[in-house]
Amino acid sequence: MARGSNSAVANQPLDKGRVVITHSTYIPGLIPLLEKLATVPRIQTITPAVISRARSNAPALRLKVSVAIRGGHKLIARKGKSAQEVFVVTELSKSELEKAIAPLLP
Repeated sequence: MARGSNSAVANQPLDKGRVVITHSTYIPGLIPLLEKLATVPRIQTITPAVISRARSNAPALRLKVSVAIRGGHKLIARKGKSAQEVFVVTELSKSELEKAIAPLLP
C-alpha cells in the first residue's frame, strides 16, 4: 500500500477519531484518556502538544477545555506540576465537549 493511500483510513471506523502520537513525553495517564475521548462521535483528531511546568499541584489528571481554535478546541491536561496542551479537531461545541470529557475523568 502506498504511503499516501486512503486504504488504511477506509478500514478505520468512521465514528472513531484518532490520537496523534508525536511526542516521546506525555503526562502520565493522558494517552489512555485521549484514546477513550477519541471514541466520542464527531471527534476527528486529538493531538497532544507542548508540556510545561505549572505552579500549582494537580493531584489527579484533569482535562479542561481552554479556548476555541479553528476547527475545534484547545484543552489543557494537568497532573502534578505538569500541564500539557491538547488540540481536538471536532464539530462539538465547548459545552458538548465538556460533557463528553466529564465521565472519563476520575
